[in-house]
Amino acid sequence: MTAPTTFPGAGALRETGKLCQLGIDVVRTSFRRPFQLREFIQQSWFIVSVTVLPTALVSIPFGAVIALQLGSLTRQIGAQSFTGAASVLAIIQQASPIVTALLIAGAGGSAICADIGSRKIREEIDAMEVLGVSPIQRLVVPRVLAAMLVSVLLNGMVSVVGVLGGYFFNVIMQDGTPGAYLASFSALAQLPDLWISEIKALIFGFIAGIVAAYRGLNPAGGPKGVGDAVNQAVVITFLLLFFVNFVLTTIYLQVVPAKGS
Repeated sequence: MTAPTTFPGAGALRETGKLCQLGIDVVRTSFRRPFQLREFIQQSWFIVSVTVLPTALVSIPFGAVIALQLGSLTRQIGAQSFTGAASVLAIIQQASPIVTALLIAGAGGSAICADIGSRKIREEIDAMEVLGVSPIQRLVVPRVLAAMLVSVLLNGMVSVVGVLGGYFFNVIMQDGTPGAYLASFSALAQLPDLWISEIKALIFGFIAGIVAAYRGLNPAGGPKGVGDAVNQAVVITFLLLFFVNFVLTTIYLQVVPAKGS
């Protein structure tokens, strides 16, 4: 038996490969029958129950901060008429999917990792494999799909709440004009801005579910190992989210021309 490769970074590369393999297995198994519909509905409702209120509460100050900051900046450069477009596009394209993904990873993803990790240390996963039941199909796929569905739905909610919060704070606190706020938004915004927001939320939900499931399936051992796996899942998901967001934003800005250009 050959010794495993021990060059610098080999462990991280190996873990990355296993994580990607799990993602491929989840995608392939998602189309295999029987589909665990009841588990999917239960997990979707659970993720919604633990994320919808914190997401709504976070989106209000998030939209307000963006609106206030951009309103102050546009006033300094004499471009108050573009405050609405700048704040709404920033909320929809960037803030909304990021806020949604962080809450999905922090609340829903940690619960998924803890649940699967506890099953692993109780040897339930091994028992399922002995009985010929695929733990990926039975446990991982419904949770990942639930995270993706809830991410898309919450992203729409955050977009609406954030835009309304930005509108309120810009018009009420900065003496902005309601007509100018809405007119600048309709003049510069376009439908692909909403599509890229939903696509980001869908991908972020997939990443959060996959990372949480992977760390739950591979705990260090014992209850402490499950706790460490939950912390690692949240940190890894955050890092991946910001990197993927940068890549998607770069591709979008190169592919989709700005409105009016």
